[in-house]
Amino acid sequence: MFISESWLRSLINPDLSTEDICHRLTMSGLEVEGVETLAPAFEGVVVAEVKAIAAHPNADKLRICQVDDGSGELIQVVCGAPNAAAGIKVPMARVGAVLPGDFKIKKGKLRGELSLGMLCSARELGISDEHAGLMILDDSMEVGTDIRQALNLDDKVIEFKLTPNRADCLSVYGVAREVQALTGAKLQKLDFTPVEVSLDESMPVRVEAPDLCGRFAGRIIRGVNAKAETPEYIKQRIIAAGMRPVSALVDISNYVMLQLGRPTHVFDIKNIDTAKGLSVRWARAGEKLKLLVGEEVELSEDTGVICYEDRPESIAGVMGGDATAVDLETQDIYLEAAFWFPDAIAGLTRKYKISSEAAYRYERGVDFLNIVEHIEYISRLILEICGGRAGPVQDQIINLPERKAVSMRLDRCNKVLGVEVSLEEVKQIFTNLEFDFEVDAEQVFTVKAPSYRFDIAIEEDLIEEVARVYGFERIPAREPIAQANIFPFPEVRRSEHVFRHLMAAMDYQEVVNYSFVDESWERNYQNNDKPIRLLNPIFAQYAVMRTSLIGGLLKTISHNAKYRQNRVRIFELGRVFFDAPQVEASETTVKGIHQPLYFAAASWGLALPEQWGEKSRQVDFFDLKNDLVNLLGSQAKDLRFVAEAHPALHPGRSATIFYRDQKIGIIGELHPQWLAELDLPTAPVVFEIDIAPLMEHDLAAYKEISKQPVVIRDLAVWAPADIAYQQVMDALAPIQAEGILRDVTLFDVWKDPKSEQNERSLAMRFMLQDAKATLEDAQVEQLMSKILNTLVEKLGLRLR
Repeated sequence: MFISESWLRSLINPDLSTEDICHRLTMSGLEVEGVETLAPAFEGVVVAEVKAIAAHPNADKLRICQVDDGSGELIQVVCGAPNAAAGIKVPMARVGAVLPGDFKIKKGKLRGELSLGMLCSARELGISDEHAGLMILDDSMEVGTDIRQALNLDDKVIEFKLTPNRADCLSVYGVAREVQALTGAKLQKLDFTPVEVSLDESMPVRVEAPDLCGRFAGRIIRGVNAKAETPEYIKQRIIAAGMRPVSALVDISNYVMLQLGRPTHVFDIKNIDTAKGLSVRWARAGEKLKLLVGEEVELSEDTGVICYEDRPESIAGVMGGDATAVDLETQDIYLEAAFWFPDAIAGLTRKYKISSEAAYRYERGVDFLNIVEHIEYISRLILEICGGRAGPVQDQIINLPERKAVSMRLDRCNKVLGVEVSLEEVKQIFTNLEFDFEVDAEQVFTVKAPSYRFDIAIEEDLIEEVARVYGFERIPAREPIAQANIFPFPEVRRSEHVFRHLMAAMDYQEVVNYSFVDESWERNYQNNDKPIRLLNPIFAQYAVMRTSLIGGLLKTISHNAKYRQNRVRIFELGRVFFDAPQVEASETTVKGIHQPLYFAAASWGLALPEQWGEKSRQVDFFDLKNDLVNLLGSQAKDLRFVAEAHPALHPGRSATIFYRDQKIGIIGELHPQWLAELDLPTAPVVFEIDIAPLMEHDLAAYKEISKQPVVIRDLAVWAPADIAYQQVMDALAPIQAEGILRDVTLFDVWKDPKSEQNERSLAMRFMLQDAKATLEDAQVEQLMSKILNTLVEKLGLRLR
């Protein structure tokens, strides 16, 4: 938001420099982003009057102007502007003037005719982007006056960056109130005296949606002169605010919005039967409206409209329609001002892809009490500038927001701020803020916030007001003093952040992706056709909530592959979102949505960084499985991997992960179909687990290391192809529990290419060790025989 300093000082003028005012406003929460003069530096430009004009003898588009620049004699200037005419006053750059961009004006000839200066457009002076012709000045300006003085171009423009809760400062008057609170200077009150009612005519308005419109007011004004010239001071002020002058009626409406923060709308009622009146309601599906910007939009049912004969004429609080837009031929108008509920306006400009200063204010909250006063103010401007006769103001109060009193304890305020703010200081602060308040004997303030403050609801809001007006710079920086209580953390419970640290230690990079994803990811990777949809997505392609972290990891890998990375190892810890009607709303849950915390990792490209000591190879299923086992540590002994299909994974190279017979996730290579869509030459390997079952773990149990020698035996057996190695380990588990069989390693898998049997050879190495005594050969042979018999009896294997 842009505000000219002169406009601000016309309402309140503290004895402070521009820099001091900006600093105080910034420290109070109204951040000043920058201060610039209304126009860039230039010199040698004066107000001049074109006295005579003649055609150029050697050029069709050029004309020779005789110009009075106040020097006492006429100056000849050659000009090509289409609007150059005798009798107008324009800016003239004399010979020797320096325009923005270090452009120097010299005496010269244009097509053989002498030119002793240049007549300027607004863009050539850096005032605005208007360059269709010369900048026409007001006739009241004195010839020869420096243009910077005549147009107040040395005035400073202050740019504010306001937070959404401070809608009350989206106006010059609102900022002036803040300056009053911060400096104690007196704010000049505006004249809201009702104008003379000389027209006995009004228009009925039916408000059919009390959840849309809380208050509606308006009046008819007939006989206005829409061609009247907008006063120069209004033009200058709205230009400084970044808006373009259009016509008197539009300029006045914009001026009042900038000055008071009150958006209004002016209807041309030449085609409206005022006896029938208007209606306010929610739009119906399929209704269309051509906006005053020329674009036709199809309205949705969450859009408020103002209608005539049940036909939408305006989007409530956003933008008027083309059919009732005022123009230079307008004579009769209906001036409307209303209170639209912020929730009813929020998001409409984004939905219809339009820009609206009115909606920007309404969706943040606009004063709902001073509507009639503001209508009187704008009416006076219209009558003074455009003339006409005004009818009575019709004001309907339908459903105003309830403003509850908020209490603030002075001792609580001082405790939060860490300084002693006296009772009198707080009284003065609330008085300068124009708060209606009372204070009791226990020093408890009861405050009723003004109608333009939508951000005062709890005690902390009032404490914040005291802090920012009192001055954050006056609050000393002290180290917090608090008793440090170390809360016990159970050893058998892991923190979810342990997973992050362990994965990072294994050379993985953490990524953080959006929780909302492309709908195709859910369909392709999760076979989910009914994901949770967002009502208002920030990107059109990110319209649903994720039920898996895999999609985000794969997109990151694809992005890195395009930048010629040959090895990517990433992980993410985040929540996923499932439709679960049984979930009730609470402080940590949302009704109908289950939000478990998942952990996922993906590896792609080279298994090891390029080096001379190892041959390059691509990462595979077992590399990532090994990383998962290392991640879980002692818990890995309770993992089981069962080959199962998954929509995102290769059918023959994927598995479901079980922990203590509970399904917790998946692991495998990406499906070849999705590999092609991601344009990757090799398949990434991914795993995803629900970490909730893994948070609790057993305490580490330490055992004495045996000093007895280890006996190693190898055993090769023929196993049917449908026998998984996990089944072999499950069969040997009772023997391993006896304590002598310490470890089993599968070191070879072989299938005879000439054999027609659907079987394979499994070669295993067994490590045997007794904790107390050296194993004898007979014990070893007996145990190996037991192992073989167990495999034969339970699984039908045979010795190779």
